[in-house]
Amino acid sequence: MWDRVLAVWNYPLISLSDGAVITVSQLVLVLVLVTIGIFVSRWIDRAVGRRLKKTQMERDAIVAVRRVLFYMLLVIVAITALGLLHVPLTAFAFVSGAVAIGVGFGAQNIINNFISGWILMSERPVRIGDFVEVGGSQGTVELIGVRSTQIRRVDGVHMLVPNSAILENTVVNWTLIDDQIRTMVRVGVAYGSPVRSVERLIYQALDEHDGVNEDPKPSVIFDDFGDNALVFDAYFWANAGGERELRKIRSDLRFRITELFAENDIVVAFPQRDVHFDMQQPLQVEMLGTTSATSETDA
Repeated sequence: MWDRVLAVWNYPLISLSDGAVITVSQLVLVLVLVTIGIFVSRWIDRAVGRRLKKTQMERDAIVAVRRVLFYMLLVIVAITALGLLHVPLTAFAFVSGAVAIGVGFGAQNIINNFISGWILMSERPVRIGDFVEVGGSQGTVELIGVRSTQIRRVDGVHMLVPNSAILENTVVNWTLIDDQIRTMVRVGVAYGSPVRSVERLIYQALDEHDGVNEDPKPSVIFDDFGDNALVFDAYFWANAGGERELRKIRSDLRFRITELFAENDIVVAFPQRDVHFDMQQPLQVEMLGTTSATSETDA
């Protein structure tokens, strides 16, 4: 029984050109080595990631370090496995060349996105956590993968954008240098309102809000004599991670401006039209409902 097991264990499966033989025992050991190697590589990858998260290193840099480390460990496992099988690396020279040519023609987009992903991780024009605008959609970068970049839009929907599309097309990165973003709030007041008081009250609302930066200073511009209102624009800078925070700040300012205007008897304008009739003969206007009601009363 034991002799039969040993015979199967040492049974030759493949004979190489240089005389080396790959046996069942070697193949089983290599499979075990690869399985353990992948498991240990992932464990080391996660352990290094947890350790780096406790430092000041940015998230995209941590992802890049973990990815490089994981692939290096896989290469070490592969070389060790080939060594156990007594397979020289030169044996793959011709095969790797043929595979490279085939992959180059058949998987250009995949290779393009793969290389683009490494360029994004090295140059870092877009980082994890940045608020970006791609193709008219705005969102936060959550992951820069091997093939695509995962972006969570402001409405909660996840987008998978190919890495090559980010490099080849125009991408607006709102937080590339810092979180400071300039925005504005427009308000129209009725004609006849004291414009200097309007300006003072808007400045007061800006000064009271904690989300409005003091430097650069906010500014209030009397923009135009509109069709229905005197138009004022309040420009200010805020530290916001995206459009959601900006909308919240603008909403708070509109609430406060409305309260201040109500306290000082300043009317927010609404659309209105004055109609003038230029006629040679007087225009007679008859209220049919009123006439009918009057006739019934007289009866």
